[in-house]
Amino acid sequence: MTAAPGPLGAPAGVATIQPAGTARRSGRWAEAALLGVALVLGLGGFVLTALNRTGSSPAQTVMLGGAFLGLTIFMHLWVRYTAPWADPVLLPAAVALNGIGLAMIQRLDLAYEVNEQWQFYVGSKQLVWTLLGVILFCAVLFLLRDYRRLRRWDRWAMWSGLVFLILPFLPFIGQSINGARIWIRIGPMSFQPAELSKVLLAVFFASYLVANRDNLALAGRKFLWMSLPRARHLGPLFIVWGVSICVLVLQKDLGSSVLIFGLFVVVLYVATDRPSWLLIGAALFLPAAWFAATHLHHVQQRINGWLHATDDAVYNAAGGSWQLLTGMFGMSTGGLMGAGWGKGSPTLVTFANSDFIFASLGEELGLTGTLAILMLYLVLIQRGLHTAVLLRDGFGKLLAVGLSFAIALQIFVVIGGVTRLIPLTGLTLPFLAYGGSSLIANWAILALLLRLSDAARRPATHAPRIIDTAELPVSLRRRVQDAGAEEPAEGAAVDDVPANAPQDGYDDVSGAEPTGAGDYGPPAAAPSPGDPYYPPQDHIAPDDDFPTVTVSPEAPPPPRTAPDGETLRSSRAPGFTDDSDRRQQQ
Repeated sequence: MTAAPGPLGAPAGVATIQPAGTARRSGRWAEAALLGVALVLGLGGFVLTALNRTGSSPAQTVMLGGAFLGLTIFMHLWVRYTAPWADPVLLPAAVALNGIGLAMIQRLDLAYEVNEQWQFYVGSKQLVWTLLGVILFCAVLFLLRDYRRLRRWDRWAMWSGLVFLILPFLPFIGQSINGARIWIRIGPMSFQPAELSKVLLAVFFASYLVANRDNLALAGRKFLWMSLPRARHLGPLFIVWGVSICVLVLQKDLGSSVLIFGLFVVVLYVATDRPSWLLIGAALFLPAAWFAATHLHHVQQRINGWLHATDDAVYNAAGGSWQLLTGMFGMSTGGLMGAGWGKGSPTLVTFANSDFIFASLGEELGLTGTLAILMLYLVLIQRGLHTAVLLRDGFGKLLAVGLSFAIALQIFVVIGGVTRLIPLTGLTLPFLAYGGSSLIANWAILALLLRLSDAARRPATHAPRIIDTAELPVSLRRRVQDAGAEEPAEGAAVDDVPANAPQDGYDDVSGAEPTGAGDYGPPAAAPSPGDPYYPPQDHIAPDDDFPTVTVSPEAPPPPRTAPDGETLRSSRAPGFTDDSDRRQQQ
């Protein structure tokens, strides 16, 4: 970025900010190379399983491996077309996890086929669910060209998420499996609608909190070292807490209950930057956990199996700890390097291809393989959070954080249950385990993260801006004035960008942007409505090729106060911008 004196006739203290035109790589070739590594991991599992089990390549292995290869190539080309600036690491990490999961499920199918346990033969079904997830993935990338449109549909997302939670109670389609009423059956396929609810509720939480975080961050009474929020602003937290309790009591779904409540509390903390919300969330969680452990039979079973797993009475009881201990013993036999693809006995554990697929992989891949899988998950989560850091508007930041945390919390809950760190919850590992509803929802989450990263990494195409240096911070003001005092070198390049060019890297496909409190700006570093330096139309000279911004050099306004006279504390989390941080008067 370079600075130069203002145009002829401009008032003193005005400088022109000229962005430097540096070329950036989109990362698509890097994505292609990483996809090659991901395919080696996935297809290598297919080949090694076939060789170790049968000495040849069965027809199912060729079909699953070939179909997965074709889907991967298609997804890469689709991302090149619809999101050319998306993060190049997200898709390869998901493809590697999905490929390893398909290879392990196919390996288990070969064992079930020998034992004639056809009810567990699900490899072909998982491929169908993968295909459906990829279709939804492509549809989201194609239809959602600008993620900011989701803010207009926040109420629709809220009601749709709640409707999906209620669907299992409807007659004819609702179904109860293993005591939990969380399924609906459509034809021969069963589906868990709560998996889609977490995506829709993440969108609603991000939109609601970016518009109301100022109220939620108002300081109330002090307790010890914390400033607690005001009592009248605790309503949203109690509502989400009540929904989570209803899911736990009525549907007997411990995993979804923990996921919904934890997701809201974490996004609320990120939005307000107030640790007191985490403590309040924990204070609400503990009595709910005590109530569930003492009054709900299915939760009591899981807690007894967790705390007293080695007791004979608990081990031999229906719904006891037999499954948990068998999975742990299977992982222990894997050792450091594992027994090898197809050489273990993972079918001794029930639900080896879904709830306990991590134990199955631990037996055959060992500690080394399971740590590699955890690293893939860590990379996936890190790239999602990195996208949140790069985005400029509050809604995008909160949405990226919410989606990344939804994956992270699900991984922690599942692996913590399998390793006896916490009680079992019934959730499945993202992209890895058998489960169509979870797989489809996670491919939708990946598509949203790719769209967000495409907006965050897309180069800005904006013209120079003329700003009043009196409005800049002191340190930056001196740097701009010093640079502006020097004449630009002869022949200095000026970006040839027309004044009416798109300022944020998006085509104008929608029309008016939402306005009002909580408005947000574009993801790129360009002036936008709501930005303090956005040029009013009457300040642009007709003969000027570029937008000129003039800001009145008035003194900054005094700090706003609440009705009781207390000065409002800043609620802005690090990285949020003014275009989405308008103060709301009480």
